[in-house]
Amino acid sequence: MSDILYITGAGVSAESGIPTFRGEDGYWTIGSRNYTPQQMATRAMYEYNPSEFLRWYYHRFVTYRHHGPNSVHHWLHDKRLITQNIDGLDGKAGNNNYISIHGRLDEVTRFHAQGEAVERIKAPWDEVDERNLTSSLLELFRIGQNGPILNESLKPYVLLFDEYYTELYEISRAQQWMLAAEKIVFMGTSFSVNITNMALEIARHQNTPIEVVDPSPAHVLHSNVQYFPMTAREYIESRDEIR
Repeated sequence: MSDILYITGAGVSAESGIPTFRGEDGYWTIGSRNYTPQQMATRAMYEYNPSEFLRWYYHRFVTYRHHGPNSVHHWLHDKRLITQNIDGLDGKAGNNNYISIHGRLDEVTRFHAQGEAVERIKAPWDEVDERNLTSSLLELFRIGQNGPILNESLKPYVLLFDEYYTELYEISRAQQWMLAAEKIVFMGTSFSVNITNMALEIARHQNTPIEVVDPSPAHVLHSNVQYFPMTAREYIESRDEIR
């Protein structure tokens, strides 16, 4: 495997019909009736209003669970990859060693104190009764009238705004890949999350060359950067032509 590290964001999955986060129909522009997305996507909301949290999560993410990978996911299937996306499309494309740094849509965990070791298990989405959505979700996630119970209830395997990177999200392996990379290629990301800032800081410290691939690339403070103002699909097509 090459020592080039690819870090992908929502732009890579857009061609699979999955909304990005900050577009007009993005995940972070559409909330619930009573809360903003930034309020919804929190551990606090899961704890104190689990029915609202689970309904929002189901409508905004789970309904895309049957979408398939696109040409970029297939091109990345044998690459060293960290993705910010929870859609699982890289796994569907055959990458068995990638890091899903923000979690996976198709998995859940026990509700646990952050930092504890916990098993990832298959999410029960196919068992949801949409005719009785709220009660079905609460039952499947083992949540009673008093809210989630530590080490008993289930929680989507997703890193929320008020949570931090732990070994559950393979943060140490991700940092090792960043440190070992001969080049880091950022694809379809706006550099608005901690993992891209962490990778950029390591690249600056080690003078690791980086490439930024996006139709409207974010400009970053780094002395060794190339910008590719194009989609990820256009980028991989240009790489294949060079070969």
